[in-house]
Amino acid sequence: MSGRPKEYDDDAVIDAAMQVFWSNGYEACSTQELCERTGLGRGSLYHAFGSKQHLYEMALRRYQERAIQTQAGTLSTPGSAKDKLRALLQWGMDDDLDPANRRSCMALFSAMERSSKDPAIDRINRAYVDQLEAALRHVIETGQRTGELRADQPPAQVTRAFLASYYGLRILGQSMPDRAFLQDVVEGTLAAL
Repeated sequence: MSGRPKEYDDDAVIDAAMQVFWSNGYEACSTQELCERTGLGRGSLYHAFGSKQHLYEMALRRYQERAIQTQAGTLSTPGSAKDKLRALLQWGMDDDLDPANRRSCMALFSAMERSSKDPAIDRINRAYVDQLEAALRHVIETGQRTGELRADQPPAQVTRAFLASYYGLRILGQSMPDRAFLQDVVEGTLAAL
């Protein structure tokens, strides 16, 4: 005799939980809100996903999978290295300034909120940054080889400086949502390349 059939879709539950965690962060997210948004009762939620922590890890991975697809896709479009890097910065700025969706990058927020407290979240966030760094490094190495970008600094150093500017832009997009200010950050970042 088999058990009662599952009446929910794991992917839909993870997507719903991702929206809650993305809006509230981990600490401010209540089990009650997770239950309301996923449509599962507390017992079903914990039976299916084990804990709030495990559900958060799954939701964070889902967010990061989608984000890296978008970012790597932006970096692999036709055009010059600077065009690709500008497109990524512009995408981040536009995303953060979207009036219909005023919330920060979930990956960035999780790094600030949880990475120093939780080794599992730290590993997930490091793997994500490593993927983004690899995609950026490819663009930067190509730009250095073609002479479009300065080649007087090692590609790893240039890539990491760009990453710092990119994440700084994302934080400023939340704390200083002024398009002209942020556009200056974009232009300054690109001028340094």
